[in-house]
Amino acid sequence: MGNPTRTLRRTGWFVLCTSLLLQACNPAAPPSAEHADVVLPFTADPNPSRYQPLPRQDVLLTGATVLDGAGARLIDADVLVQNGKITAVGVNLPAPDEVQVIDASERWITPGIIDIHSHDGTYTLPLTSVSFDISDLSELSDPNAAEIWIEHAINVQDMAFDHALSRGVTTIQILPGSIPVFGGRGVVLKNVPATTVYGMKFPDAPQGVKMACGENPKSHFGESGATPTSRMGEVALMRRAFTAANQYLEAWKAYQANPAVGEPPDRDFELDTLAGILNGDLRVHAHCYRADDIAVLLGVAREFGFQIAAIHHAAEAYKIPQLFVDNDVCAAVWSDWWGFKTEAMDAIRENAAILDASGVCTMMHSDSPVVGERLNLEAAKAAGAGQRAGIDLPPERAIRWITANPARALGLGDRIGQISEGYNADLVVWSGDPFSVYSRAELVFIDGARVYDRSDPARQPRSDIELHFPGTEVRP
Repeated sequence: MGNPTRTLRRTGWFVLCTSLLLQACNPAAPPSAEHADVVLPFTADPNPSRYQPLPRQDVLLTGATVLDGAGARLIDADVLVQNGKITAVGVNLPAPDEVQVIDASERWITPGIIDIHSHDGTYTLPLTSVSFDISDLSELSDPNAAEIWIEHAINVQDMAFDHALSRGVTTIQILPGSIPVFGGRGVVLKNVPATTVYGMKFPDAPQGVKMACGENPKSHFGESGATPTSRMGEVALMRRAFTAANQYLEAWKAYQANPAVGEPPDRDFELDTLAGILNGDLRVHAHCYRADDIAVLLGVAREFGFQIAAIHHAAEAYKIPQLFVDNDVCAAVWSDWWGFKTEAMDAIRENAAILDASGVCTMMHSDSPVVGERLNLEAAKAAGAGQRAGIDLPPERAIRWITANPARALGLGDRIGQISEGYNADLVVWSGDPFSVYSRAELVFIDGARVYDRSDPARQPRSDIELHFPGTEVRP
């Protein structure tokens, strides 16, 4: 193709990555404790989860190959589920009374898949030429849309949820779009049928906040002559916003120290969110592609003393893996998206593998309802690219990209993402190796409830928008 990026892909990428691994990167300063004692009166969720587990029965899954999400592959293993939790994992486990035994021999079991970056319910299926125009991805009236909450726009009837469930996706983080610099708050959902988003909200899951850098904000707002029109303008906007949030926190700190002296500060929804970032209540998920943009954004986080949970898309993360390690930041990437915008021109298929081999918390993400149905295959493609480059990525390692690692980035690493005693029983029973294109999710459990069963049409939830005629079985 005559493209220097393609040459990098074929011959020079490993040399480049090796040299960059040796570069000195400034480690992040620890998050500031300056505001740790400031309790904002608005951090409580005004619309908490109303999720209720579906009817469930205790089960013992026997004789399977188990990828536990913690780095192990167990052969001919059993998984015991009681009261919605995993209570034992081992070989030849005894079946307690009144526990249903399911023969899973010649099958594989994994934790439920976690999609850490989705727009399901806002950029809805079926995708058409007008899907983006009618979507609720972003609030475009201001480059600082920190006050918005994406849960206020989610259409739970989107068939993308059903499609993802039939492919083993049990937990989904819905994020706002990436046109504003501050896109607003995301929400973590359990992928269960519900009539409102509150019936899907993951109980007590930390909220995330979407930030964005690079082409998207400067291109959209710059077209109309509004700020920002450049990368420099984006960073200036961030610094102004966080300076104001610091002042907001200081005002609350002074009031809480002596509430009898004066009135509480005026409430500001935008500053509520930014202050929540600074005092660690909200987890930052940042849209960023280029290595230099990522480094600048991490610099802003160091300046204002907050932690970034994950850099999303991170097309050039392979150039700076040590920077991710030093800052304790995860990377959420695609397997092979390349060239669809200038920022993505240096993307390579080996990105995830290089990051994982360098000790980075690595994840796959969807950003699209179509990709969200195939995250296991996205991980398979990325692992395959790494293996062809000489990086050992067995299934028990790659499965963490769509289970344990996104659970960690969501602040839920002690509840989901692993098949371990005490964890929520979010499980997928696959017909074979989950990284094979020929394998299918046969059973999907969320909190021990069988929410999808490929052999039982009654447990195959489908959107009202999809026609299903009696006597016609439709299988994904």
